Amino acid sequence: MSVIKLQVALDFVEMSRAMAVAEAAVAGGADVIEAGTPLIKSEGLDAVRQLRARFPDTPIVADMKTMDAGRIEAEAAGKAGASIVTVLGAAGETTIRECVEAGKHYNLLVAVDLLGLSDPVAFAAGAAELGVAWLDVHCAIDAQMHGDDPLALLKQVRAATDLTVAVAGGINSETAAAAAAAGADVIIVGGAITKAVDPEAATKDIRKAIDSKKAVASKHFKRATGDDIRKALETVSTPNISDGAHRQPCLPGLKTLWPGARAVGPAVTARTLPGDWAKPVQAIDAAGEGDVLVIDACGQPPAIWGELASESAANKKLAGVVIHGAVRDTGEIRKLKLPVWSTHVTSHAGDPHGAGSINEPITIGGQRICPGDWIVADDDGVMVLPAARAVEMANRAADVLEAENRIRAEIRDGKSTLAQVVNLKRWESEGAGGAIG
Repeated sequence: MSVIKLQVALDFVEMSRAMAVAEAAVAGGADVIEAGTPLIKSEGLDAVRQLRARFPDTPIVADMKTMDAGRIEAEAAGKAGASIVTVLGAAGETTIRECVEAGKHYNLLVAVDLLGLSDPVAFAAGAAELGVAWLDVHCAIDAQMHGDDPLALLKQVRAATDLTVAVAGGINSETAAAAAAAGADVIIVGGAITKAVDPEAATKDIRKAIDSKKAVASKHFKRATGDDIRKALETVSTPNISDGAHRQPCLPGLKTLWPGARAVGPAVTARTLPGDWAKPVQAIDAAGEGDVLVIDACGQPPAIWGELASESAANKKLAGVVIHGAVRDTGEIRKLKLPVWSTHVTSHAGDPHGAGSINEPITIGGQRICPGDWIVADDDGVMVLPAARAVEMANRAADVLEAENRIRAEIRDGKSTLAQVVNLKRWESEGAGGAIG
């Protein structure tokens, strides 16, 4: 394939939204349209039929990810107007060959998705014997959330086969050129187009990156690794984090001392008794620049934090302080612009008796907080991201933000309501229905 193709993956569950983005993407230079797996599961193969009617001369992929019944599913995709149908390599030779044989009757090419194979490179080396046309190197969405990318595998697959090789998995205008350089014949892009505020402009940027073999800067659609998690978390809100983590609640009762306060950083923990400010003050010495001090003072007055502690924390450039207990001198803290959250504000403090501990696990509102867990706090509350899951949670929060940006644009551009954009009535819960148990 002499010219590298750009394929837009329409991973929507609403056909109207998918069609609008398809039109914008084709206008921006997309060569191939993919009816994504979520779209087909939601709308059926009518999604392919509608795309074919709207784009009669554009190759259309039915991303069926067939695992069984190869003949039936391939025939159905071909009859609906698909140019290419996908089957999972893990389905096995029999199913793949059935797809290929069925495809011969409908001028339908078969692409094998290498997702889930234990040895995708070995499969690629022998794939031509099965009669397939394409191989898809696919970094799954859930893997992307852990910071994985498909380019290393792409290079190995490219070296093993002369078949058309497509690559998918979090590719954007900054990484598309690298995907082209790694040997992709087809570059599949989903979120960087489908969640863009302006899908046509986003497509043009990716097309430019592919053709020029130079990265084009992108604000969104990037996935964090351990090294850049702070930067990723600084772009998202606590509601984004909650939504991406299956509605995880924030720490209860904690409120910011001043509007617009925001803190992101790894936790340094302290435990004390109400009014005993010795360990909280000593914990400042244990904290470093960019850390968030999280103090459990049983959620009760007297105060264990005030102006002088805040001066010390600001001097050490702490990112913020979270106090499950009481704080005072709030006027002076606001002047310092130190981000502080607390459950109580009071005038009276206690004495430094030294009870408690520093940098040991604490529990607030049923949530365990360990030293090194990531804290994100803003006007809406305080979220805890366990260190082992912080990268995934940051990436899922970014994914939520990107989806919201697209919905916001659709509301503004179409003068529509939220319920209309997401077709809310269709997705209303009908209750337990025939649930077992």
